[in-house]
Amino acid sequence: MEGGKPSLALVYQAVQALYNDPDPAGKERASVWLGELQRSMYAWEISDQLLQLRQDVESCYFAAQTMKMKIQMSFYELPPETHNALRDSLLTHIQNLKDLSPIIVTQLALAIADLALQMASWKGCVHTLLEKYNSDVSSMPFLIEILTVLPEEVHSRSLRIGANRRTEIIEDLAYYSGTVVTLLTSCVEKTGHDEKMLIKVFRCLGSWFNLGVLDSNFMAGNQLLMVLFQVLQRDETSTNLHEAASDCVCSALYATENVDTNMELGLQLFQGVLTLETAYHMATAREDLDKVLNYCRIFTELCETFLETMVRSPGQGMGDLRTLELLLICAGNPQYEVVEISFNFWYRLGEHLYKINDPALHSVFRPYIQRLLHCLARHCQLDPDHEGIPEDTDDFGEFRVRVSDLVKDVIFLVGSMECFSQLYSTLKDGNPPWEVTEAVLFIMASISKSVDPENNPTLSEVLQQVVLLPEGVHMAVRYTSIELVGEMSEVVDRNPRFLDPVLSYLMKGLREKPLASAAAKAIHNICSVCRDHMAQHFQGLLDIARSLDSFALSTEAAVGLLKGTALVLARLPLEKISECLSDLCAVQVMALKKLLTEQSTNGKSADPTVWLDRLAVIFRHTNPIVENGQTHPCQKVIQEIWPVLSETLNAHQADNRIVERCCRCLRFAVRCVGKGSASLLQPLVTQMVSVYQVFPHSCFLYLGSILVDEYGMEEGCRQGLLDMLQALCMPTFQLLEQPNGLRNHPDTVDDLFRLATRFVQRSPVTLLSSSIIVHIIQCAIAATSLDHRDANCSVMKFVRDLIHTGVANDHEDDFEVRKRLIGQAMEQHGQQLISQLLHSCCFCLPPYTLPDVAEVLWEIMVFDRPTFCRWLENALKALPKETSGGAVTVTHKQLTDFHRQVTSAEECKQVCWSVREFTRLFR
Repeated sequence: MEGGKPSLALVYQAVQALYNDPDPAGKERASVWLGELQRSMYAWEISDQLLQLRQDVESCYFAAQTMKMKIQMSFYELPPETHNALRDSLLTHIQNLKDLSPIIVTQLALAIADLALQMASWKGCVHTLLEKYNSDVSSMPFLIEILTVLPEEVHSRSLRIGANRRTEIIEDLAYYSGTVVTLLTSCVEKTGHDEKMLIKVFRCLGSWFNLGVLDSNFMAGNQLLMVLFQVLQRDETSTNLHEAASDCVCSALYATENVDTNMELGLQLFQGVLTLETAYHMATAREDLDKVLNYCRIFTELCETFLETMVRSPGQGMGDLRTLELLLICAGNPQYEVVEISFNFWYRLGEHLYKINDPALHSVFRPYIQRLLHCLARHCQLDPDHEGIPEDTDDFGEFRVRVSDLVKDVIFLVGSMECFSQLYSTLKDGNPPWEVTEAVLFIMASISKSVDPENNPTLSEVLQQVVLLPEGVHMAVRYTSIELVGEMSEVVDRNPRFLDPVLSYLMKGLREKPLASAAAKAIHNICSVCRDHMAQHFQGLLDIARSLDSFALSTEAAVGLLKGTALVLARLPLEKISECLSDLCAVQVMALKKLLTEQSTNGKSADPTVWLDRLAVIFRHTNPIVENGQTHPCQKVIQEIWPVLSETLNAHQADNRIVERCCRCLRFAVRCVGKGSASLLQPLVTQMVSVYQVFPHSCFLYLGSILVDEYGMEEGCRQGLLDMLQALCMPTFQLLEQPNGLRNHPDTVDDLFRLATRFVQRSPVTLLSSSIIVHIIQCAIAATSLDHRDANCSVMKFVRDLIHTGVANDHEDDFEVRKRLIGQAMEQHGQQLISQLLHSCCFCLPPYTLPDVAEVLWEIMVFDRPTFCRWLENALKALPKETSGGAVTVTHKQLTDFHRQVTSAEECKQVCWSVREFTRLFR
């Protein structure tokens, strides 16, 4: 903070403004100022003083939260000799403030837990706490709070205590776990059924279960389990206590996942949960949804825990299928939120049975899945008084989407055809109300794709009947029937006689506002699957495309229709494609011209993205088969459209969103005609480079990578493309060299290295011989620490591919040259690259990026193993060996083991495994 340490009065004033200032701007100013204070060194002393003063809840909460943040994020700021004083001070504060507010107690408990985890000199912290507060009833609430958050913080993402320290702590907590459970048991005995205390005890017990350190045999005979189930069986249990008890049982079940090693506890939980069925029925009768949901969570967790046992020995011991009965009872609950809780279990059961693929086993579970599907179909029914089409964006709409996904995943157990026929017969033989019909059609649409369309009379009959539905039926039934027709496009493809009636049925829907988008999506499906049959209907599609905006379509549906039209267009005879493409693009080109004219006459710029997106989808999906030597039929059209796209790009060059859409459109145009776009190369590159100097939109780099991909192998284009790269790199490096430049512009990093990678793939010697390569490699080394999925992936791919060009002897003439150039680059940057990669792995990057890093290390090692061994040794020597709390991060043996594992690896995945294990020491 500038101006030194602020006075307590000033801090107090800012806290008051943060919580009580009626002016939002005042609140915002206070928030920014306090944020700066929290990041400064003064925060330690100031928050300690505020906690001593105990002026009011707000200032104490701010101080407690600051303390927790500082210990989590900035513990390294404190010299080791102050650690004991900080611990004593925090314990004093939590004792003095225990009655002020529970949220302050929680923040201080977190601060104490995070300190204990990082402070290696505080041995046996649980023992210390129990000795200090065990006998004082008034200290019990905060003691239990500390004991609750301590196991939760062991795996906290914000504490990088490392695997060695974490193992040490877990062993320590496991050693004292029995004592903690005994404390909790005596608490329950002393306070009787004081609800607040029971909630605290259950939360604490759940936390120790979650860490997986409780002795399962000790817990199996423990009184607390009995208390848990008694609370859950009692009808008068309050909502909050019920939730805490349910959470605790779920944690216990989760901790018992490996049933074979936790037999006794597993059996106790199994029997305990089965006693809750009556309580579930009572809660249902009382319409107490919170409790019903809790019971369903417990039943689901029970099934998840005993899933393996159930599949291994169904109906025997703890493979008892009464557990599935409990879930099906929940599925019968009228509230759809209840059955939704169990979806993950049904997915997993389906996955297990699919892998085992044993017909006898399938037949055991089939009746349960049939009953589940029956319940799901009922849950998918709309209200009888619902008007209009089904909503797909509200909670119920999202539930139906999840049902559809689940049905697709478990239908193999029942048989798609059998289920489809049964559903259809309920419609054919009965006369159900509209909401039942609609739900049945919805489930049929979910499974229709998994029914074999070959010579299938039922499918043909369904299709025939659906397109004959009268217009008078409920709008929702028509909507879902249109979706079903779209899903049955394979059947239409096998039975072209249905094409005309299906299209005329969908055209009716297209003309009605509520049904238009669904009909457009169905037409798009039919076009994608029946491309050859649809060629005769191309004129009709073209007519729709010309008057697209006369239909009430969503943006997505309109683009989908154009995609379908383009897919069919690509199947026309080559000589017709050019003219038809020109017709298809004409509407969008006219609209863009009109916008440009309006802009030049009245200076107003309207948004062209709708038209650009429509052109992009046309170019993207018009991919006719062109023989070598033939002129691409789309070439002429794209040359004619280029001036309009170029002008649109110029007119909107400051607007990133519009420029991005222009580049996307041009990307698909170039991809569409490949080498046929050569005449655009010069003007396009000139325009990209000139706009990029002023407005560095990263999409130009991406478009550049497409051009390199298409033309990088052409001898005559290589120098021009290198000039483009150099011209684009200068403003890019300026942008990325700003403070936090890499972090603030991940898209630019991503696209720059896509461009550089394309160069490596298409013309490595051109790039490696240029002066720009040094700067690109330096930029890549700096960017290896960037924690952004796409950007990091691009950087790693560039480095990997770059080194690989010197490894892969593809018998090309330039291999020796490539190898020499890579050797020079590695000599210059190798050590720095290895050190930076290792540092990034240990301190900056999330675990999912490690396979990419391992590939880079592997390529360097394959290129020159002896030198790599030396570089890796130097990089390992530079790593810190201890945490700021004095714990050993990495031992000498762990360093030498890692070095040996990596340098002796026979394949890349061994390097990956070693890196993954090693970096856990620093997380």
